[in-house]
Amino acid sequence: MTTTSDTTTSNTTELDRAHDLWVVQQGSGPDVLLIGGLGDPVESWQAQLDGLPDSFRMTAFDNRGAGRSPLPDGPFTVESMADDAASVLRAAGIGSAHVAGFSAGSVIAQELAIRHPDLVRSLVLVSTWARVDPYFESMGRAWRWMVTNAPTERAFLEAFFVWIYTRRAYLDGTVDQIIEESLAFPHAASAEAIQRTLDALLAHETADRLPEIGVPALVLAGAEDVCTPPRYGRVVADLIPGARFEVWDGEAHQPMQEAADRFNRRVTEFWREVDSTSRPSTGSPNGG
Repeated sequence: MTTTSDTTTSNTTELDRAHDLWVVQQGSGPDVLLIGGLGDPVESWQAQLDGLPDSFRMTAFDNRGAGRSPLPDGPFTVESMADDAASVLRAAGIGSAHVAGFSAGSVIAQELAIRHPDLVRSLVLVSTWARVDPYFESMGRAWRWMVTNAPTERAFLEAFFVWIYTRRAYLDGTVDQIIEESLAFPHAASAEAIQRTLDALLAHETADRLPEIGVPALVLAGAEDVCTPPRYGRVVADLIPGARFEVWDGEAHQPMQEAADRFNRRVTEFWREVDSTSRPSTGSPNGG
């Protein structure tokens, strides 16, 4: 649910009006799709949108109910959110893409690779999980009532971010800055959107289907992540054939923000390695 700014670049394009999803795209090169976490808009990937467009064509979108994408009537599922991601790729004319997702976005990315394997060239799964256990369920239910019972939006963010960021980010002022930016952001997800997304996540499981994934996968976990501890990511990596698993010391739930330079270097290395050993899809105008 974190933002970095409400800015877009001159290369940003709204692509998927037919599905009421806000989509931005910038850069050139092999295609990359970025899928955000719980309530997160495209700005949660700002360090990647700013840091990687010289090497890749980056596409990011607001999940339903997040940012500028409206919340539809009725319940929805992770499967339907994965179908949204597929619609973004198809609307952009992208035959296949490297897909990166963090937290809730990583689960959507898993489901995208299972439901629409032709659209996914590789996976980067950050702070991910394969099944909901009692620990995760209790945490999710706590967030569900916190979002409506916290005395203020600031109080909710202050409590929620304890699960998300490192102690380092508290000491150096990063969390304070993110809270101020989040409060100033004009497209914050509503409490209803957060609760309905949590309901979808708590009802979802991919463990029994992850062995179906046939693309290269990199699973990243922060050693200090109390939200999705490394043991969750290890299960995912063990179930996806050939997946690589890395635990980053000193990092927590969102290393793509707190350790952006390291993250950008690592995913660039991974995507280039995948591209060097596989033939690009002919369905993407950029060879993505």
